[in-house]
Amino acid sequence: MSLDKSARRGSRRRAFQILYSLGFAETESEAGLSKMYSLSPHGDLGETIGGDDPFAWELVRGAWPHFAAIDATIAEYSRNWRVGRIGRVEMAILRLALHELLHCPQTPARVVINEAVELAKRYGDENSKNFINGILDAVARSQPGQKK
Repeated sequence: MSLDKSARRGSRRRAFQILYSLGFAETESEAGLSKMYSLSPHGDLGETIGGDDPFAWELVRGAWPHFAAIDATIAEYSRNWRVGRIGRVEMAILRLALHELLHCPQTPARVVINEAVELAKRYGDENSKNFINGILDAVARSQPGQKK
């Protein structure tokens, strides 16, 4: 499946919104996750991102079962911040981006980081983008084959 840059950005935005909503209405089954996905809006204020969005679903379905491991990575790289103190917006962005960074090698790290920073600019506060960038850059540099 090949999507253009704009479509992939929209899919990431939808995936972020669903992961963010999981902070308010957790689910314990993939069926529950699927229902939440199907009921989610397709964009800001109901704008259509693409109806059936396989890439967004792939990101949500991929990140969701790894929340504990992803949260441990966030804890490891977020110096002087307990995971419980990190805002829900930032956690959703980090969960999405770390899933893609660690489990989707076909997407370059610089693209993952840039897309996460763009989400942080749009949905986070003024410090979110720097916090997100710092954690993701540190994790990316720690991966085998990445420049130190």
